[in-house]
Amino acid sequence: MTELTQTELGRLAELLTAAGEPVAGTLRATVLTGGRSNLTYRLDDSVSSWAMRRPPHGGVIESAHDVAREYRVVDALQDTPVPVARTVACDPAGDALGAPCAVVAFVPGLTARSQDDVASWSDAEVAACSGGLVAALAALHAVDPVAIGLGGYGRHDGYAARQLRRWSGQWTSMEAYEPRADQLLAWLTDRVPDQSALAVVHGDYRVDNVLLDPGDPGRVLAVVDWELSTLGDPVADVATMCAYRHGALDDVLGIRAAWTSPRFPAPAELAEAYSARTGAELRAFPFYLALAFYKLAVIAQGIAYRHSLGVTVGDGYERVRASVPALLEAGLEVGATRG
Repeated sequence: MTELTQTELGRLAELLTAAGEPVAGTLRATVLTGGRSNLTYRLDDSVSSWAMRRPPHGGVIESAHDVAREYRVVDALQDTPVPVARTVACDPAGDALGAPCAVVAFVPGLTARSQDDVASWSDAEVAACSGGLVAALAALHAVDPVAIGLGGYGRHDGYAARQLRRWSGQWTSMEAYEPRADQLLAWLTDRVPDQSALAVVHGDYRVDNVLLDPGDPGRVLAVVDWELSTLGDPVADVATMCAYRHGALDDVLGIRAAWTSPRFPAPAELAEAYSARTGAELRAFPFYLALAFYKLAVIAQGIAYRHSLGVTVGDGYERVRASVPALLEAGLEVGATRG
């Protein structure tokens, strides 16, 4: 199902050529591991390489797989301090593949997906990596969205309320039943904060959503996987980065995730490092932390939903559904301990 036909590869070559990219010979496509939502392919000819993203083949949830939107934000960030891949071409109409796709230059960076990937790192390299992650996130939040043409990328206010509507709507669309989801949503709904600042927020920020310099894991070469990005409160990104340190991420990803390794800083340390670097006060942080757990639970439920339809790629889906109540419980614990 995930293999590209020669016809599709030919159309992708035409897309690249029309965008001014020289294509030296027949394209080859390889599905890259790690994607549990949008599919990512490496495209190669005899000279160059590109990365192509497209939505999954089924179980697509409205607004959750918009590769054209991903491409727009990466394109806007090209001339900023934020490390991103060079944009190449976008086909929002789906002429090449029958579904929208976006192509960027392939970045030959290191992806730290599993704990095995970081096992050989020294403590200094682990510390440098976490520092680089915080620095890249701070650089993103320092960019003026209006100045780079993203003033219309999302509304400028009401971010928290919009997030609640979006994620609860996705939960409802899957007809999932879990009482803790209702409890956590009620807690969040009663505590929606005013927005403290406006920034481009990544929405899915953690170590395996960046590409690192293989010789220096403290240097981020490119931030990737922008499908959840929008305009909103930067505190939400910090909280999401912290929530992803929870062990349930292992079950969501189907591996012992690099980002859950005890060698990386604890969530509170990450938040403190961000505040120290930016001078920003993390207002309403408990709300955004609980929201991050709710969001990840919805994402996990979506992965399990697509797996039930038989449209997922790879192995390790058995425990994804079991992670949903654990994540909802973590969100409720935030409410119980922080009011």
